[in-house]
Amino acid sequence: MGADDVGFVELERPAIADQQSDISAAFPPTKTLISFVCCMNRENVRTPARSIANLEFHANYDHANEVARNLVKALEQIGVRALNPSAAFPMEMDRFPGKVWVVSHKPVAVAAGLGHMGIHRNVIHPKFGNFIALGTVLIDTEVTEYTHPIDYNPCIECKLCVAACPVGAIGADGSFSFSACYTHNYREFMSGFTDWTETIAQSKNVQDYRKKVSASESASMWQSLSFKANYKAAYCIAACPAGEDVIAPFLSDRKRFIQEVVKPLQDESETIYVVPGSDAESYVARRFPHKTVKRVSSGIRPQSIQGFLFGLPLLFQRNQSEGLNAIYHFTFTGIESHDATVTIRNKTVQVQNGHIGNANLSITADSKTWLGFLAKEKNIIWALLRRKIRLRGSLKLLQAFGKCFPA
Repeated sequence: MGADDVGFVELERPAIADQQSDISAAFPPTKTLISFVCCMNRENVRTPARSIANLEFHANYDHANEVARNLVKALEQIGVRALNPSAAFPMEMDRFPGKVWVVSHKPVAVAAGLGHMGIHRNVIHPKFGNFIALGTVLIDTEVTEYTHPIDYNPCIECKLCVAACPVGAIGADGSFSFSACYTHNYREFMSGFTDWTETIAQSKNVQDYRKKVSASESASMWQSLSFKANYKAAYCIAACPAGEDVIAPFLSDRKRFIQEVVKPLQDESETIYVVPGSDAESYVARRFPHKTVKRVSSGIRPQSIQGFLFGLPLLFQRNQSEGLNAIYHFTFTGIESHDATVTIRNKTVQVQNGHIGNANLSITADSKTWLGFLAKEKNIIWALLRRKIRLRGSLKLLQAFGKCFPA
């Protein structure tokens, strides 16, 4: 069908347990997941010319979807019911930051033996490296033999993805900042588009808009809207030397590999999008002073209390939390009632249901008011005076909390 490798995973596999309910809801008769990979052209991805890299990404994604469509048709011809979940569109906004697909391809691919996750959070195939697109097809039939994860991780932990990332999203210690990556790399996807449209709405006139958005930025957004959304970086994929078919140049001459592949990405003069007060903002200024920093909103706003709590680990700023050691008890009332504990300690965050431990700050809030406050539609002082939000503890701890999750 045009795929370069394939694996098979039973629906009951514990490794994909967190996806089973979504899969069953989309296609109830599912018994098996067929996972496959399609290779990219490496040099197209590695060029500093992001327009070329994006064309390669989109061409390969289109090829993977064509493989899935052809597979579904072939299966149906032999009496097997099948679904291509890649056809889903990311418009479910009831959760934060929103369900993107019916199936998350990466954990399925790992379970199917098609590679393991590198420290850059991309699947690395043992042969093709991370220069792959993933696809999944659901079928209503069991197969005679299932595949299982490979017994080693192809990631060589060279940390070149750490060195290439323009926003410091990948930590040398294996940590990952979802917020930094999402704000910059996905600037022209849904959340960045939302921020851009609000910039238009807030502009007084054409001249005011031009002060906020350059002509090249407007052109780039037009290109993403007219064709397909463009990634701003994806340098982590470009810099990765792992994989049997990929690694030879790195092993034969590491210095040359860095000069030819990594250095051009680091030296690229470009606009880097960051949330004000974020770890990414300070990282770019320190590590890449020749790049232009632009402060923007991530465009992410939780639509529910569940979404707010779900998003806290994703938006957490480790370095901004340095020195903070506190337990927060949240009690949400009104339309959406919920109790939760948020613990920030040693530059980590933990979110738990219910009230656990002794709180340093207790926050009781009307759920609708709290969501309005997060969206900058409600004033916190007004909410406190109206007792829509009540605190038991130091207000400074609330300010410290906010610093860990800049808007």
